[in-house]
Amino acid sequence: MTSATPRPSAGPDRRTVIAAAGAAGLTVALTACGSGDGDSDTAGSGSAGDALARTADIPEGGGKIFKDQGVVVTQPSAGTYKAFSAKCTHQGCAVGSVADGVIVCPCHNSHFSVADGSVKQGPATAPLPEQKISVSGDEIKLA
Repeated sequence: MTSATPRPSAGPDRRTVIAAAGAAGLTVALTACGSGDGDSDTAGSGSAGDALARTADIPEGGGKIFKDQGVVVTQPSAGTYKAFSAKCTHQGCAVGSVADGVIVCPCHNSHFSVADGSVKQGPATAPLPEQKISVSGDEIKLA
C-alpha cells in the first residue's frame, strides 16, 4: 500500500485570506469614522458667500453638521448662531450628532459645547476650533 501524496487545494492560501480579512476590517473602521446619524447635510458648494443654511434649519440648543464644508453650525440660545470645525480634536474623526447642548464625536464619544466648542467630555482635550459665519436675514453663510 502506498500513501497518497498531498495535493495542493484549489482554494486561496492562508496569506490571501488574512490579507483580505485585514482589508475588510480596515474598510469597516474607516467607514465608521466618517459615518453620521442623519443630522448631516451634504448639499452646497461651501464657498464663502453661499448660503449654508437657513436660521430655521438650526434647532435651538442643537445644531446641524455640514460634512462637505467640514463645519457644524449651532444655535446655543435663541437667535445666537455659532460655527465650529466638524473635525474632532481627539483623533480627527468627523463629529456625528448635535443635540441637548452638545456636539458628539461617534468615534470615542467626546462631547463639545454648542456654545463655545469647549470639551464637555473626553477623551478630547482641546476645543473645536471656531469657524466664521455671517447671519443676514434668515441666511447663514460661511464668512
